[in-house]
Amino acid sequence: MKPQQKHRSIASWLLAVLFLFSAAAHPQASPAKPLPPGIQVEAVPALWQVKGVHGSVYLFGTIHIMRPEVRWQTPKVKDAFKSSDALYLEIAGIDQDSVKAAVPMMMQLGMDLEHPLSTKISKEDVDLLDVQAKKLGMPGESSLEPLKPWFVYLTLSALPIMQAGYDPSSGIDQALLADAKAQNKPVRGFETTEQQLHFFADLPADQQVTLLHQELVDLPKSVAEMDSIAGYWTHGEVDKIAALDNDETKTKYPVLYDKILVKRNESFADSISALLKDPSTGTIFIAIGAAHLAGTDSVIKILTAKGFTVTRVE
Repeated sequence: MKPQQKHRSIASWLLAVLFLFSAAAHPQASPAKPLPPGIQVEAVPALWQVKGVHGSVYLFGTIHIMRPEVRWQTPKVKDAFKSSDALYLEIAGIDQDSVKAAVPMMMQLGMDLEHPLSTKISKEDVDLLDVQAKKLGMPGESSLEPLKPWFVYLTLSALPIMQAGYDPSSGIDQALLADAKAQNKPVRGFETTEQQLHFFADLPADQQVTLLHQELVDLPKSVAEMDSIAGYWTHGEVDKIAALDNDETKTKYPVLYDKILVKRNESFADSISALLKDPSTGTIFIAIGAAHLAGTDSVIKILTAKGFTVTRVE
């Protein structure tokens, strides 16, 4: 196999990674009741409404990758979406073609042909990565040598969850995007694919290595932790999502927490505030990762501090 062909095969494993950015770290936590595979689950996720002088927005937290059997479109969610004039997502271009088109950029930012991965991480992590990669169906650590630590970290974050039955095509964002297209609603994004990739690609080298090391250590628990997040989401347990998906990340990785969550929440809130003050806004349905609407640094807390009244409607 030529090197270029090997690199393309690596990229093919990562087509789902873009849907996992809001769940970038999976801290330890007591697991919630797992979602039973193969059995339909009726979910009642949280939904908020914010009214401005002119516009109104619905805020809906999403899980970017989900089990197909979860039914989450409650009457209130459907009515809110139907009454909205447009859909806002973290990234507007999350359809399959857009993700495929982003692969060259992912590879450009995620590869380092001059400095193999094994020269950046410890011998213990090289050995552990070799074992874990083979368990996940990859050839082993040697196949990941051209990749940067952050890229390998995201790969390891995605694959076990997908193999456990979670599907990017069943992600909440994907379903909302399909509904928006079916109802001829405009779809807009707060960020671009390139921006989201740079959140990780621009991390200092030592932080990338630390993230990869912790993912290797925590990998056996990743599916149980995803089950916990999904379980809390299905019951609208926002505080538990914050405790699981935010609090320990804040403690373990303060720089990443500030970059991935706090700074982005501030940017989301600024954009939403502008929409609420714009006479042309009408009603907007905003769907962003559930962690952004949970906890002390959430978009909801920031909007409240700005003087808006945020009402939970489900």
